[in-house]
Amino acid sequence: MCRNITTLRGLDPEATVEEIESAALQYVRKVSGVKTTSAATEVAFEKAVRSIAAATGDLLAELPPRRQAPMTSPPSRRHAVVSL
Repeated sequence: MCRNITTLRGLDPEATVEEIESAALQYVRKVSGVKTTSAATEVAFEKAVRSIAAATGDLLAELPPRRQAPMTSPPSRRHAVVSL
C-alpha cells in the first residue's frame, strides 16, 4: 500500500471528488513510476486516473459505514484544520 494515499472511507463529510481524484493520481503515479507525464504517457496516464477515480467512487458508495473515523485526514482537509 502506498503510504501517501489517505483512507477516504468514513470521512465526515464524505470524500469529495477532488480527494478521490487526488488519491487516484497518487496511486497511478506510484504503480506507473511516472511523476510527470510526457506526450508519450499523458493519454494512458489520464485514462488510468479517470478509471481509478471512478472505481474508487463506486467502491466508497457501496461499502457500509465505518465504525471509527480514519486515523488521518486527506491533505486538503489538514490545511483547513490547521487554519482554524
